[in-house]
Amino acid sequence: MTAADVAIETIHHEMTAFARRARASAGRLHPELSLVSYTLLGHLEESGGCRATDLAAHYALDKSTVSRQVSALEAAELVERRSDPQDQRVQVLHLTPAGREILAQVTASRRVAFRERLAGWPEDDLRQFAGYLRRYNASGGGPAVTALTND
Repeated sequence: MTAADVAIETIHHEMTAFARRARASAGRLHPELSLVSYTLLGHLEESGGCRATDLAAHYALDKSTVSRQVSALEAAELVERRSDPQDQRVQVLHLTPAGREILAQVTASRRVAFRERLAGWPEDDLRQFAGYLRRYNASGGGPAVTALTND
């Protein structure tokens, strides 16, 4: 095994551990939100609303997975469907006021958790880590990312 192979195995192991922790902590931060639900709410907020098929394509998730998540979010009154003003046949998902509030609460809790976990890191290490994550995420979200985020 080359040094690059060892590094990739370590990255795989650590990313999997990270995803497991993120899934487990999502339920502790808010019982109604799985990691996928939290991620979908975040995307809806950032995008200003989109179709369920757009969510599935963006996260490389199966449409049935997104459909189940969206149905649960609608039942919890965190998401609502609105007709697209340009095409009344298209339904666009938007956060409700309750969805915005819960997303803000969970986001604030997650930021506190990250700050606590990274409190002892030098600023330069934090900048490098942020840059590496940004670069990794910009490289695409193929099967490795989907395997880590799929609910």
